[in-house]
Amino acid sequence: MGVLVYGGHQVIEFEDRLLAHLQIVAGLKLRRREGFYLTWREDTNAGSGRVTIWVDPALPLMFRYEEGAALSINREWLESLTLASNSARGLVVTEETAHLTTESAEAF
Repeated sequence: MGVLVYGGHQVIEFEDRLLAHLQIVAGLKLRRREGFYLTWREDTNAGSGRVTIWVDPALPLMFRYEEGAALSINREWLESLTLASNSARGLVVTEETAHLTTESAEAF
């Protein structure tokens, strides 16, 4: 389980593979100085609610991975997440299973 450290103090846990995809999407947006919403569902231990944060170029982000090895990136999933980040609703975390293909992976 990796973590996204938001604003220098808020720690948010995500699976390493998802975190790698979120890092790429966030990097694309923030490089263009664009803020966006990031939304995910909490797991049952945290009440099963929905959380949304505003990600802004002025706020520090740190991506910390549990795994040291390079992760493969699913291009279809990455494209879907990127398209969502450009919408009014923002980047909503979705499951990778809807975007799995064998030829879409590259190392990150």
